[in-house]
Amino acid sequence: MASIPLAAGLGTSSSSSVDSLFEFALLGMLTSGFLAVAGSGYLDVPTIALTAAALVLRSLMVLGVVRVRLSPMVVNGAALLYIGFYALDYLFISREPLPATVHLLFFLAIAKVITAHTNRDYTYLKVIAFLEVLAASILSSNLNFSICLAFYLVFGVVTFTTSEVRRSTNRPNVRVVRAGLRRMPLRLSLMALFITGGILSITSGLFFFLPRTASAAFQHLVPTRYHLPGFSNEITLGQLGEIKNQSIPVMHVRFIRPEKPLSLKWRGMSLGQFDGRRWFNAAAVRDDKVEVHRGFVQLLEDRQRPSFRTMRLEYEVQMKDFGTDTLFFAGVPEYVNVDAPMLRRAPGGSYRLPFGSTGGITYHVSSYLDGPSARAEIPAGGLPPYVRAEYLELPQLDPRIARLANEWTAGLPDDAARARAIESHLRSDFRYSLELLKTEVPDPLSYFLFVRRAGHCEYFASAMAVMLRTMGIPSRVVTGFQSGIYNPISGLQVIRTSDAHSWVEAFIPHDGWTTFDPTPADPDVLRLGWLTKIGLYMDAAETFWQDWVLNYDLDHQLTLATRMQQSGRGPSWFESAGASLERYRQSVATFLKQYGVSLSAGLILVALAILYGPALWRSLKMRRRMKRVQRGVVDQSDASLLYTRMLRTLERRGLEKPAWVTPDEFVRLMPPSDSLPIVEDVTALYNDLRFGGRKDAGPRMLALIEQLERTPAAVSGIGEPSTGILARR
Repeated sequence: MASIPLAAGLGTSSSSSVDSLFEFALLGMLTSGFLAVAGSGYLDVPTIALTAAALVLRSLMVLGVVRVRLSPMVVNGAALLYIGFYALDYLFISREPLPATVHLLFFLAIAKVITAHTNRDYTYLKVIAFLEVLAASILSSNLNFSICLAFYLVFGVVTFTTSEVRRSTNRPNVRVVRAGLRRMPLRLSLMALFITGGILSITSGLFFFLPRTASAAFQHLVPTRYHLPGFSNEITLGQLGEIKNQSIPVMHVRFIRPEKPLSLKWRGMSLGQFDGRRWFNAAAVRDDKVEVHRGFVQLLEDRQRPSFRTMRLEYEVQMKDFGTDTLFFAGVPEYVNVDAPMLRRAPGGSYRLPFGSTGGITYHVSSYLDGPSARAEIPAGGLPPYVRAEYLELPQLDPRIARLANEWTAGLPDDAARARAIESHLRSDFRYSLELLKTEVPDPLSYFLFVRRAGHCEYFASAMAVMLRTMGIPSRVVTGFQSGIYNPISGLQVIRTSDAHSWVEAFIPHDGWTTFDPTPADPDVLRLGWLTKIGLYMDAAETFWQDWVLNYDLDHQLTLATRMQQSGRGPSWFESAGASLERYRQSVATFLKQYGVSLSAGLILVALAILYGPALWRSLKMRRRMKRVQRGVVDQSDASLLYTRMLRTLERRGLEKPAWVTPDEFVRLMPPSDSLPIVEDVTALYNDLRFGGRKDAGPRMLALIEQLERTPAAVSGIGEPSTGILARR
């Protein structure tokens, strides 16, 4: 392929408008694809930073701010050096072939972005942009990809449109010189937006008409990219504090009964063993298998279920992929509808999926709230001795912990009162803080109770559970989430990483496993400010993307058709038109009374802007170009601009050039006057600049035209009435 450079070099002021638009559109394609991949979470920080720097540098090159021209020897040498670095990356940095290969591909992309200047280079960049979007379509499953894809389509249409214009104008022995060329990018941009809008309109209709049945076809190619610690069989003190500083949605809950969300705890895993730093479950304990029949499972036996007067909950949980196989429930679950062959039930009353991560799963739950959190788990004769021993086991502890527990509970009559006392002291005498320890300490629990006296939820839960065990009260730590925040836009309860929480379940005689929460309230709890409201809108859009785009199937299609059919069965248009018009009239009248004056003033300003704005804008652009010509910065297209200015001066004096008359013929047809020599000189300079390429003629043309404008019409002799062909009709 032949090398066809730009008209006047990369990023120079004399580059054509089409070339600049082409390069900006191509950069837009690359940036859209890059942001789509970066938004998937699979790129490391150095790769993101270097690629972003290369795109910014290329933008500055196109604008003419900087100039970078690397020799082929430098580029080839850098490529050879990176081949050696690839081996080091694979062996010592990434330690996996896929990340190392991604680093190599992005290095090549960066090199091509900086050095591209031929049509072949631009073709490579188009291919790179397409591969970025293709990779993001497999790696990403969020709304970010759809936004980047929309921008990619717009920039893609502009790129290929301007590419064809460049190909035509850059043919050998073809020279196009016209003053209107500087307005071509606006026309091309509008045409590209119109074409893109048509493409999106057609594909949107097909999108909702044709359901997808293979939404998970590529999921096995992509590993889990986000892991939320603390919701498996183990949690280390401090883990929940790390994730609570984030605010990433991990669950969405739709309440069916009652419709209004309640402030609830979402119970996940219960952990029974403690070694001084972490809570975990013994590996020897096996989960029970709970068979699921046609997506339905009853978790409680009929004799274990409470009466029908007990308050029931019915809700639907939509899980994100955050690297856990745990199911989360509010209250005690009775029935579950879930797309799984079976569930695994741990001895602590937790439920897990058998095939790993719960990412993307939706399950429907019916549960109850009355009584202890796990009444169904209590045997008739109380806890068996081996279970009781398991929930009383303790590692080597600081003796001050047991003395503090006895001090707080001295004189109390029963286990329930002692548990409430410990809970109360921890909530009132200690401070909540998400600040992490800067260095590890030998005994984190003792350090929390006697030195720091501040921490986050798992420190409070661990302290209470350990203190209960020192007094012979079986206890365990439970991990899950607080209630979350209600999104009125989507109608869903949003559970975020910042809602992660842990609390205590203690075995109280005659009550069973009872919930205690010793963690004090967070003084810096997130308030519903404008940033939070924007986040709710974004979350609602993300929910729509997940439900009606990624998971759009035949069921969603039938639901959409049913809603449309139900909306058509409402009152007829003729019945509701009168009432609607009356409400509309009253609303308009009220609005005009309040804002009529301001609205009228605004409309007048808009009308003035529409009427006189374009002329004012053209006048400002003309002045800028004239100043540029005065400085000696001239393009061949400026010849037509200057000649048009002279013709407008003559038109104001009654002399108009017909469209079919050439400039030389116009001079010969003009009547004798003092201005005729000036017009002759301007015409000669016009021919020199436009067809001869003599740019020194530009300032001289401008000086003569300004001299003509200063010459009075009576002196010039042009303002006299005339009857010739050049007279203005």
